[in-house]
Amino acid sequence: MYTETQRMIIRNFISEDAQDLYEILGDPETMKNCEPAYSFEKTKDFLASFCIGRSGAFAAVHKESGKVIGYILFNEQEKGVYEMGWIFNRSFWGQGFAYESLKAVIDYAFSELSAHKVFSETIDTVKSVGLMKKLGMRFECIEPNASKDEYGSPADLHFYGLLDKDWKGQQQKPE
Repeated sequence: MYTETQRMIIRNFISEDAQDLYEILGDPETMKNCEPAYSFEKTKDFLASFCIGRSGAFAAVHKESGKVIGYILFNEQEKGVYEMGWIFNRSFWGQGFAYESLKAVIDYAFSELSAHKVFSETIDTVKSVGLMKKLGMRFECIEPNASKDEYGSPADLHFYGLLDKDWKGQQQKPE
């Protein structure tokens, strides 16, 4: 995949992205709703095996700096159904980069891959759910105690999804 937005480039990961990806995955505050922060070695292994080896994620590159500022999980779970997730560099939070990047990936999924559905899950009911709603996703369900929070305690997983028919309806609305 390769697409550009006003401020971002969304592309496949390359091995040279290791340091930028480590700045994201190695930050405990950024990772608190996911899993423990990664070491540099774990980041390199994950980049090689999953991001590049399995093409399981896209890099969100800040055009102005050329820096990878976001990791975007994008995996086909079954025919036409894609899971999407994201982790962005904390230095770039609150500036609309995640929304801009994820909207481009959603548009790609429906327009280029003929996706039927894109969905996301989170334990973060504030920032992540807010972004899911802004992207047009709708609440689907909660799986009680299906994950763990940063302290290892059980946490509910909140699922949101967007169907192709709803995405098409959004495209017809004037912005």
